[in-house]
Amino acid sequence: MPTVLEVLQKTTDFLARREIPDAKLESELLLSAALGCRRLDLFLRFEQPLSEAQLTTLRDHVARRGRREPRQYIAGRTGFLDFEVACDRRALIPRPETEELAELIFSRVSTPPNTALDMGTGTGVLAIALARHWSDCRVVAIDADENTVALARSNAAALGLADRISFSCLRWPTDLAKLGSFGVIAANPPYLTEEEWATAAPEVRDWEPRAALVADDHGLADLRAIIQAAPAMLDSGGVLALETGIAHHAQLAAIAGSVNLGGQPAYTRTESARDISRRDRFFLAWRA
Repeated sequence: MPTVLEVLQKTTDFLARREIPDAKLESELLLSAALGCRRLDLFLRFEQPLSEAQLTTLRDHVARRGRREPRQYIAGRTGFLDFEVACDRRALIPRPETEELAELIFSRVSTPPNTALDMGTGTGVLAIALARHWSDCRVVAIDADENTVALARSNAAALGLADRISFSCLRWPTDLAKLGSFGVIAANPPYLTEEEWATAAPEVRDWEPRAALVADDHGLADLRAIIQAAPAMLDSGGVLALETGIAHHAQLAAIAGSVNLGGQPAYTRTESARDISRRDRFFLAWRA
């Protein structure tokens, strides 16, 4: 039977011919998943032969990856901060930028809120992160798709948070008033433009749900709707935290500045924050 090292070399060559980015890393991650070990453990097992069952699993996974199916969908799981969730085509694959959004919220909110809302929850990672970080916070998570909500609810239950997070199938801004008020509202809404979608990698364009990524009005439609609807649901002094497109921030600040509540400006201040690549990626607004 072929060894770990031989399989790694063959897999890397195969994926490179299919023009898979970072073919060597992808090979290591696919093989470690097939063997049920950490990626770093592979380097201690180079001479270990693979069983026929392991090879069968790996061949299937490598073939799927060669067709540009995302590795996270192949594995059926993905990591986020310090936990893992199930991940499939019902929801967008959680990105490192959304991890940064969660960490930004924790750094900006000094007093734990009593309630928090995750709008467009997807796999549920933001809602789960909020519930894990603030143990006394009641978290509500919504999404427009029932199948996506089922995935998020299952992920929360698997992490022992079924009684801490309430999930609902709702669209914004429709029916949001029934949810109550919140100290924090977080969202990673659709914000890609049609042009960005057309040029996205095959892993994104051919596999991930378009509705979770693309928004009308040059990517602004959902962001605008959330900024305009949020003040009616935010506690006084509460914060709205959004993941956004990198060219949106001047317009988002203008939109936030135009929102009134009871005849007064709805937000006292806004903040643009950069991601690890130094791009304007996050927008925060504090309710009056």
